[in-house]
Amino acid sequence: MKKFALVGNPNCGKTTLFNSLTGSTAHVGNWPGVTVDKKEGVYKKASEPVQIIDLPGIYSLSPYTDEEVVSRNFILDQKPDCVINIVDATNLERNLYLTTQIMEIDVPIVIALNMMDEVEKNGDKIDVKALEEAMGLRVVAISALKEQGLAELMEMAIGECLSPRTATTVLQDTALIHLIGDCSIGMQGAGVDNPLFHAVKLVESDELEIKNHPQASKMVEEFRKTFVDDKFAGDFEALIADARYRYITARMPKILRRNPHSQSSVKMEQANKIDRVLTHKVWGIPIFLVIMFAIFHLTFSENFLFIGGLLPEGWVSCQGTVFEGVFGDGGINSIGVVLQGLMEVATTALGDAIRGAMESAGLASWAIGLVCDGVLGGIFAILSFLPQILVLFLFFSILEDSGYMARVAFILDKIFKKFGLSGRAFIPMIMGFGCSVPAMINTRTLSDKKEKVATIRVIPFFSCGAKVPILTAIAGAIVIKFGVGNADLITYSMYLLGIIVALLSVMLMRNTTMQGDSSPFIMELPAYRRPQFKNTMLLLWDKAKHFITKAFTIILASTIVIWFVSHFSFNWTFLEDERINESILAGIGQLVQPIFTPLGFGKQAGAFGWVFAVAAVTGLIAKENVIATFGTLAACIVSGFVADEALEGVDSVVQMIEMTGVTIPALIAFIAFNMLTIPCFAAVATAKAELNFEHAFRNTVIYWVCTSFLVSSAIYLIGTYWWTAFIFAALVAVVVTSIVLYNKGKIKLPNRRKV
Repeated sequence: MKKFALVGNPNCGKTTLFNSLTGSTAHVGNWPGVTVDKKEGVYKKASEPVQIIDLPGIYSLSPYTDEEVVSRNFILDQKPDCVINIVDATNLERNLYLTTQIMEIDVPIVIALNMMDEVEKNGDKIDVKALEEAMGLRVVAISALKEQGLAELMEMAIGECLSPRTATTVLQDTALIHLIGDCSIGMQGAGVDNPLFHAVKLVESDELEIKNHPQASKMVEEFRKTFVDDKFAGDFEALIADARYRYITARMPKILRRNPHSQSSVKMEQANKIDRVLTHKVWGIPIFLVIMFAIFHLTFSENFLFIGGLLPEGWVSCQGTVFEGVFGDGGINSIGVVLQGLMEVATTALGDAIRGAMESAGLASWAIGLVCDGVLGGIFAILSFLPQILVLFLFFSILEDSGYMARVAFILDKIFKKFGLSGRAFIPMIMGFGCSVPAMINTRTLSDKKEKVATIRVIPFFSCGAKVPILTAIAGAIVIKFGVGNADLITYSMYLLGIIVALLSVMLMRNTTMQGDSSPFIMELPAYRRPQFKNTMLLLWDKAKHFITKAFTIILASTIVIWFVSHFSFNWTFLEDERINESILAGIGQLVQPIFTPLGFGKQAGAFGWVFAVAAVTGLIAKENVIATFGTLAACIVSGFVADEALEGVDSVVQMIEMTGVTIPALIAFIAFNMLTIPCFAAVATAKAELNFEHAFRNTVIYWVCTSFLVSSAIYLIGTYWWTAFIFAALVAVVVTSIVLYNKGKIKLPNRRKV
């Protein structure tokens, strides 16, 4: 099978082209750095299947970041049959810089001139033939988004890969061409593949080339000593970069003809006006916080626009019907809550039908309990939150696709630098709201090892979609049981808590064990774009599919295991629901329960308090298990009697509050602990793979446990005994003072290996 590699600048439409060619649903975002690892798919519309590899977006083939190394090594070592170089036609000069580097590799190349629909809309003209003559490569105009020109592109690429291509360079007129030629001859004589590319990189003093070819690098240094250059002071890398841009710029008049009345200038002026507001040095952050609150309000609020007090009593309650409370009860529910309510109506009806059918068939009570309480109780408790998770992802996707999230990274760069990070670190952090796994992989864009470790450690503090059921169920239960606050305000506050703890954690690490300069942050702000319906729906479908798959695999297995160990004693005697405190699970839970006493859901939670401990532990497998555990066990614990029906989501938490007497501070501490502690197994495995040096991974796990325990304890103790706030304030003051003295050299620690 032929193998084609997609290579291009960040945000050039590379992943969109990959999805269009392969039918994949790789994440597409309107900011740089969405792809940080290669993705593989198959193009099936040619005479024979073609393997397509989507490489990370890069600006050059110099090994400054991990994604540049991944792309460079793949082209050089894996030797694809053809490289499809995606070029953003709206930013032609900048994109062709990478093209001039790929040309220096002995590989067939086709230029995919993407976003030509936008060029035509602006009234600009690109002469494809002139571009082909200037670069010496075949060019195909396409629109990956509208899937135009893709068949012609693949036909051209298949044709080009049938014959070998010899590398060329645009550096023919530079003063370094003879040195490059000599190095290339030396590389060729040594049997090095792609000698021209390696020769150019060696002249640029590329660190990898110097390491691999030390003798040849000495020749370059000798030449540098005799080289006379007033402009670049012997900086060959800068000289070569300048030569590449001069070559491109000199040919632009023949290639690109701009419309003097183009809409692009109008759009740019409009974008500048919007940016002056959204990226304002004072109002930028408050605007971001307001937008975030609006998202949470639309997703989780049971009192939309806070107009509940203005409505007649029972206005939209649908009292006496199956839809009672779905659309509102004292207020109007947000779209997220309405969809959640409809899902609960559907799952309840399905659960009742299955229970009724099993009872009519005369099946044993244990079989009915296993299916209805053990399996369906846990899964339905999770599925009821799927609509809200998708609504939340929908809003985040809109912010990302529009280009706004890239602006947030820009305005946060100055703030992050004070914490020892660059604005680039914000991108994987904000991706943590979706899933910690791709967020941790995205830290490969960070060049500094210590910055990468610090960022990975705090990514789980940005609550992923799997934690949404925990926040929503407990926040809703607090409102129902105690009549306190609004579910959306509680949920929003917990998300802010995660962000605050993340920033304080980074500040602590970067001022103690992980001191160092933050990596430079250079990012082109993408153009504002209208979110594409197809891409958004593909993303939501992918999230829903992932969530449902997990519900019917990991969570299904977990709920079955939980049901079994909660219905058998240590001597394997079957126990009815009312004897659950004699079960294996209860024994294990009661053993672990005292550990959580400082957090408020330990010994003080009474005989059934072990359920909170068990739920927190099962959450280490998958965070969805926390509420699934409540759903399974709450169905068995209703004042010591068998439940009439499975309890889902919020109802299961309300039941556990009534059985344990747990307080509001303890419930908030429970949320905080599950937000901040060790993430799911998949995220832990990813962290281990990314932190494959020294003791970074081990210390990261310890850090997650300690942080979650300390923060949750502080929440419970201060919320229960207000005067303990002074104790914690004193401890914080001691820590801050110690850090300041340590940084001034007045406190010295024993020499230890750092991570």
